[in-house]
Amino acid sequence: MTTAIWIVLALLLIGVYLSWTAGRLDRLHARIDAARAALDAQLLRRVSVAQELATAGVFDPAASMVIYQAAHAARLAPEDQREVAESELSQALRVVFAESAQVVAVREAPGGQASADELEAAVRRVPMARRFHNDAVRAARAVRRHRTVRWFRLAGHAPFPLAFEMDDEPPPALVEHTARPDRPGH
Repeated sequence: MTTAIWIVLALLLIGVYLSWTAGRLDRLHARIDAARAALDAQLLRRVSVAQELATAGVFDPAASMVIYQAAHAARLAPEDQREVAESELSQALRVVFAESAQVVAVREAPGGQASADELEAAVRRVPMARRFHNDAVRAARAVRRHRTVRWFRLAGHAPFPLAFEMDDEPPPALVEHTARPDRPGH
């Protein structure tokens, strides 16, 4: 009789552990979904501000075309090519804002101050959103690597989480210009 009690107790503990692990994995997948939505929102914001600046007439025609084409490509890129398109937008922004004189010229243009501030905020938020997403992916992958998760198929039919890898380095001239202490309000 006591052996049966121990077996039932062991099975109950295993069941509780498996249920807890499945719940944890489910929460991690929900966290990935939320982080991906936040990343998508920040990428869309960056694309929108870049397109707005490109069409505002604050750049020379060549710079406007480079930014607009890169932003347009990033907005319309299929999911499997999105990382490359977003990286190309980052590179285009760094090329156009390579000199701090370009940042000053944009800020001095009518309506340019607000647009430059929006762009600066967007290029700062994209790396943070990407980092949160990739951290959630890393945590879910760590749990999914456990044997018990694989043996008991606790992940269900959820796709294996993939990190979002892109070049998200902001234009140094834009970031340095906004980080200056003599700038009011910052």
